[in-house]
Amino acid sequence: METVKIPARALAEYVYKSGSLESGFKTAASMTEGTKAHQHIQTQYKEGDQKEVPLSLVVQVEGINFLLEGRCDGLLQEDSITVIDEIKSTSGSLDHIEADSYPVHWAQAKCYAYMTAVKNDLEFINVRLTYVQRDTYLKKHFTLSFSKLELEENVLRMLEVYAPFAKMKLHQKRLRTESAKSLEFPFTSFRPGQKLLAGSVFRSIREGDGNLYVNAPTGIGKTISTLYPAIKAIGEEYIEHIFYITARTTTRKAAEEAISLMIQDGLHVSSVTLTAKEKICFKEQGCCPGEGCLYAEGYYDRINEAILDIKENEKLMKREVIEEYARKHRLCPFEFSLDLAYLSDIIICDYNYIYDPRISLKRLVDEKKKKSVLLVDEAHNLPDRAREMFSASLSKKTFLQLKRTYQKTNPVLSKAASLVNKFFIDAKKMAIGNQEILFGEIPETLTEVIKGFSEQAENEILSNVQNADELLEAYYASQNFLKAASLFNKCFKLYGHFEKGDMIVKIFCLDPSEFVKKAGKGYRTKVFFSATLVPKDYFMEMLGSEDEDRFVSIPSPFHKEQIDMFISPLSTRYRDRESSYSLIAETIQLLVKERPGNFFCFFPSYLFMEKVHSLFCEEEGVTVMMQTSQMSEEERDSFLSHFKARSKRSLVGFAVMGGIFSEGVDLPGDRLTGVIITGVGLPQISFERDLLKGYYSAAGRPGYDYAYTFPGMNKVLQAGGRLIRSEEDCGTILLIDDRFLQNKYLALFPEEWREFTII
Repeated sequence: METVKIPARALAEYVYKSGSLESGFKTAASMTEGTKAHQHIQTQYKEGDQKEVPLSLVVQVEGINFLLEGRCDGLLQEDSITVIDEIKSTSGSLDHIEADSYPVHWAQAKCYAYMTAVKNDLEFINVRLTYVQRDTYLKKHFTLSFSKLELEENVLRMLEVYAPFAKMKLHQKRLRTESAKSLEFPFTSFRPGQKLLAGSVFRSIREGDGNLYVNAPTGIGKTISTLYPAIKAIGEEYIEHIFYITARTTTRKAAEEAISLMIQDGLHVSSVTLTAKEKICFKEQGCCPGEGCLYAEGYYDRINEAILDIKENEKLMKREVIEEYARKHRLCPFEFSLDLAYLSDIIICDYNYIYDPRISLKRLVDEKKKKSVLLVDEAHNLPDRAREMFSASLSKKTFLQLKRTYQKTNPVLSKAASLVNKFFIDAKKMAIGNQEILFGEIPETLTEVIKGFSEQAENEILSNVQNADELLEAYYASQNFLKAASLFNKCFKLYGHFEKGDMIVKIFCLDPSEFVKKAGKGYRTKVFFSATLVPKDYFMEMLGSEDEDRFVSIPSPFHKEQIDMFISPLSTRYRDRESSYSLIAETIQLLVKERPGNFFCFFPSYLFMEKVHSLFCEEEGVTVMMQTSQMSEEERDSFLSHFKARSKRSLVGFAVMGGIFSEGVDLPGDRLTGVIITGVGLPQISFERDLLKGYYSAAGRPGYDYAYTFPGMNKVLQAGGRLIRSEEDCGTILLIDDRFLQNKYLALFPEEWREFTII
């Protein structure tokens, strides 16, 4: 007889939860306030009463052993009668709560009561629901008495309702395990290096004794070489779940395609792709506010049927599939995808869902993490992304505007915004004409005025449904700032920056490695992989490696003969740019004329690209296209669709290094015959980059390289990696910059780039 674990709360919600998605504003402190309210009630328990009591019981229903688990808030004794106390906190008034308002709460408490009655052989037991108002701690009780037989009948009825879903899960789990165990690699053979990569990933999951860092060349097939061994590990029951996280839509699609390929070969898994709320929302104008939304109202009345429907009929639940079933069952597609994520074998999503403390999957319990592997694609992008996740900024202009907006309607809020604005004014005086001002620590006055503003903004938002977007944005920005301030240590800097009549104060995370390490705690193993994890020590440090972690460098399966490598030692330094634009345009033109085909030309900035583009002569038989900023997915796909194999015309695509076309783009064969890279990709000299340089220099690291050289060359290597995608591909790479001939840069070249011709 198979065993299914089910928390009492989850069972109660599956059977009894109804109504709409919660809409409207949620305060930042609501969870903390709820916990405090619970604790306030528990402090009033008498001596001998127990709180937070763990409970469990095995109940057999329809041939399944259900392991019912939970933790009751209070186990009390009143006049020789045992009482189960279930505490629920609310920010609203208690006046509208009656005994029968929330059947789901009674159901949860009755599960605890039944488990207690069986454990202690009680024929009768009292069940109490205690509702507490979070701000005032006012409370309201409802108490009912039940016999053990009544409670047993109630739990059995709930499990009978849940049983079809449990049977489906068990059936799918059996199919998943058996099919994963017997799954063959979905290609006739491994490419050179793929077997080493797949073996390293499987070994890391099997041993579970550290994390794996992999530098594997572009075109080797990293997606299938990491997903396949992870799925085999599911077959061997080392893990139950795979999180495949990445920074770009293109690589998410590559993961979906790899899973689809294995499903065609007989794999039975459920895979869900999470899409950002603003992209998947059915509302045409921005995200749905919740209230009055067709897809949010009555959500919980329809969710169970929808989950059974999609799980029985679909394995690969990508965006289009989720949207189809969300429309069919009239559900919010974003919330639907989140509910599916907690029930799926493979979750494909952005870094944010794991690493960003503001967005991460909150219900992802440690027990599930222990049975999961975290596959981090494009891991070279994570350090900078994590830096921004743990940084926060505020704008003077915002608070000045709010001061004026609420001067008459809410003078208290206006005053609170004015105090924040005054801090900016005082700081500006301290700057004495400088563009930036660096603070040693976070001034206590700053956190005080921001807390004061947040409290008043929260009161205004809660009391007025029609709030301006500016107030909501300022409130959330303030909360993010306070969160970053609570983490502030030697890995952060606080600075002010003046631009276009405004002042920005920013808490800048210099070193996110500890936060990356902490956010990844609990998984059986994590695999960080990329084509450009070089230099090794730099990336392992940035990604929070530990002593037991391993680094594997996969040799390229491609031959140096597949690439004609050239370096043109023109200077692209800022001081030389005006004189080099025309020379670069001529060099590109000559190469395209000598070697007709499809070329990507990458530049360090939009301005640089536009200057060269304006001097590039579009000759007969050559089509020229140029990337624009903020291209939509449709525009990007259209741009790439012009790169056709065996075209009669040459194509030259101008694009920006580090942009949407320099990573995660796959143009095999003659779709791309040449890549031209102008500049060594250095980030623009800036105050923040210089802060990084100083921080790492003080730590005994090569500060300039950490801040500029390594991130820059990463962009170059990624851009160059677009060319060779298979053993049959061949083409030309031209690097334009005299610094490419310096030993510092040559040392970062992949092996197949090291034989080149200087032109």
